[in-house]
Amino acid sequence: MKIGILGSGDVAKSLGAGLHRKGHEVMLGTSNTAKLAGWVAGSGGVRSGSFADAARFGELAILAVKGTAAVAAVKAADPQALAGKPVIDATNPIADKPPVNGVLQFFTGPNESLLEMLQREFPAVRFVKAFNSVGHAHMIDPKFAGGAPTMFIAGNDDAAKSAVAALVREAGWESADMGRAEAARAVEPLCMLWCIPGLLRNEWSHAFKLVKPL
Repeated sequence: MKIGILGSGDVAKSLGAGLHRKGHEVMLGTSNTAKLAGWVAGSGGVRSGSFADAARFGELAILAVKGTAAVAAVKAADPQALAGKPVIDATNPIADKPPVNGVLQFFTGPNESLLEMLQREFPAVRFVKAFNSVGHAHMIDPKFAGGAPTMFIAGNDDAAKSAVAALVREAGWESADMGRAEAARAVEPLCMLWCIPGLLRNEWSHAFKLVKPL
């Protein structure tokens, strides 16, 4: 599958390299291709281009930028180029403020989410929240003592969620569909919870798992 990734930071690079290893064609979209030149040269085949290039390239896209830049990144990519495509929203609404006792501050309230904001702003894009509740080092082929961890997903389009769930499983995760876009109000704060051990004790190697009765 052709996958366009909007972003050039650690999350974008980890997902890009990992999905490329699994046989997908990948292009990273960035506002500055020059800063990615060295990484691309050593990636073994991942391409780079503008946000619009990556949006047009991908059959599926991944939004992997700072939450504060999410709307601008989709606009730069051209929403029409993403219309009708599954777009994984890996962002979190982290405010440009310091954590409080290890707890990140969000620019959203308890009854809203960044996913919902994006879906309202760009109604033709089929957003699915995923890959927002774990560090980039564990996004592809996570290895934990408890077995495959759980990736919680949410979004309004069932076909898009099915495509994302398949990619999540290919990446080594169990997938748990939490429902429509409003569920991102609960999924996005998992980022806060995941970061607390890291911010307080520099512990960053963990993930969440949904357990069910036998």
